[in-house]
Amino acid sequence: MTTPPPVFTDALQVAIIVRDLDAAMRRYHDEYGVGPWAIFEFNPQTIDDMVIDDAPAEYAMRLAVAFIGRLQFELIEPLDDRSIYAQHLTDHGEGLHHVALAVDDYAEAARTLRSKGHHILMGGNHQGVTYAYFSTQEALGFPVELYSAIPKGTPDAVYPPGAESPLG
Repeated sequence: MTTPPPVFTDALQVAIIVRDLDAAMRRYHDEYGVGPWAIFEFNPQTIDDMVIDDAPAEYAMRLAVAFIGRLQFELIEPLDDRSIYAQHLTDHGEGLHHVALAVDDYAEAARTLRSKGHHILMGGNHQGVTYAYFSTQEALGFPVELYSAIPKGTPDAVYPPGAESPLG
């Protein structure tokens, strides 16, 4: 049997769903030294082409990203009850949600995942970068997030205040 070429080339991010983003950032930073954090709000005014279950939809969340080594940690607080994050809080409470994995070609990786029966659970376009969470939780144990490019972006704020953004 021939091994197929790898769909994923690197681990980029682990994401944790939280009820209170500010409290979680303080805990990670003040108790464990993780940070600084770049903070963003995603909502219909800041995200284009929002989808849930492959259909146009609207949702909102606040998120913050920081690095531990080269791995990005993301904390996500749902701001409504429509997102996959809100569903995760209802079903499982706070905790690990998804892993973002690098790919050589976003469109090709998306086609490969779709050919295996996976659909986009949720996605959109933020500051020119397409992101999508695929329904790989049955096959891989977690949803996989893919990006069309490595997100950089200008954050809405940084924690602790006055720190430089970890995104450069």
